[in-house]
Amino acid sequence: MNTLFDKIWDAHVVQIVPDGPTQLYIDRLYCHEVTTPQAFDGMRARGIKPLRPQQIVCMPYHNTPTHDQDKPIEDPVSKKQVDTLAANAAEFGLTHYGMMDSRNGIIHVVGPERGLSLPGMTIVCGDSHTSTHGAMGAVAFGIGTSEVEMVMASQCILQQKPKSMRISVEGSLGRGVTAKDVALYIMSKMTTSGATGYFVEYAGSAVRNLTMEGRLTLCNLSIEMGARGGFIAPDETTFEYIKGREHAPKGEAWDRAVAYWKTLKSGPDAIFDREIVFKAEDITPMVTYGTNPGMGMGIEDTIPALESVQQSGRASFMRSLNYMGFEPGDKLSGKKVDYVFLGSCTNGRIEDFRAFASIAAGRKKAPGVVCWLVPGSWMVKRQIEDEGLDKLLEAAGFEIRQPGCSACLAMNDDKIPAGKLTVSTSNRNFEGRQGPGARTVLASPLTAAAAAVTGVITDPRTLM
Repeated sequence: MNTLFDKIWDAHVVQIVPDGPTQLYIDRLYCHEVTTPQAFDGMRARGIKPLRPQQIVCMPYHNTPTHDQDKPIEDPVSKKQVDTLAANAAEFGLTHYGMMDSRNGIIHVVGPERGLSLPGMTIVCGDSHTSTHGAMGAVAFGIGTSEVEMVMASQCILQQKPKSMRISVEGSLGRGVTAKDVALYIMSKMTTSGATGYFVEYAGSAVRNLTMEGRLTLCNLSIEMGARGGFIAPDETTFEYIKGREHAPKGEAWDRAVAYWKTLKSGPDAIFDREIVFKAEDITPMVTYGTNPGMGMGIEDTIPALESVQQSGRASFMRSLNYMGFEPGDKLSGKKVDYVFLGSCTNGRIEDFRAFASIAAGRKKAPGVVCWLVPGSWMVKRQIEDEGLDKLLEAAGFEIRQPGCSACLAMNDDKIPAGKLTVSTSNRNFEGRQGPGARTVLASPLTAAAAAVTGVITDPRTLM
């Protein structure tokens, strides 16, 4: 029996090149301001137009500031990239949601919330975290600029078919344990290369019990353990989330779509190239201590001793700790925090703000901690306001900024200064990722909120 990945992949095969790649049909191409200029230039040079422009959506989000978006962008490089995307979309007749458009935001937040990303689709974007859309029951993956041009021109891409892996998380998650903790735990066991060459299907009772927003967080981080992508079979949770959204099927088309979507699952005798099972009760709130997302541990644990690290990895292990200012055997709990960042395509959704607010309610932001709370889209910002979370957070000393990638990556104004320690809900803790010399501890929105109100890395369960 085929896996779900096989079913979706095989349904999109146009042809298989002998001794070569597969020509795969793509249902949706998302374009942003950083990886598209050369693709558009290539199309222009060849004098061709996109084959199916209605299946392409463009929006800026990496370079956009998270304040004063109604004014021109001050940074000349960022301004040029954002303006160039708008001009290219207009010239080539593509849908474009620019800054201040109510439909703008990070595409990995906007795609699902607008019903643009649907079960059974193939979805690509020149952005590694395209794996996020796999939570909808889609095969979604990041591509390079030359491949963006290929998809624009032909609505197809040449790809080698990856191997299949199923990661099951069985049991019930404990108090204060979120989808972000599940992802960081899996990466701590798999390492950042443990899923290289695979497409991962997440399964098991703990995954099934995640909300859609939790599933989006889990799939978002697939790329961080080397996977080509990650996805979850659609179910009633998926259908309930999609129903009524702007681009979701309506009426009889909805009924037909759901009937098809219900067939999108791996059979009981499906064979995967690799199967891994984790126990939900083994997972606690997680933090990272190094400079890749796989260097994670339970928040009350200690950084591994050097002797426990394989000989071949000891030099890089110590280099990571030296950069972070930590030592083997250290506890992170209690360490002073300079910045807290809530947001990104990993944790910039309404549930993330609800979680943060649940800890902040009735408390005050710790003095001396700079906090950036950045929704992943204008829709999320409106939800925050509709639910009164903005007032609750303002009373605690926090401010809600405008949508964008913000401090996830140093491509806009929101950079963490050198040497400062940030607890961040984003996806990467590489050296300089959040600003030259910035030190990043990845964590969940609950753990970020606990740090924001105490001023030190704190187990959120002590405040719940």
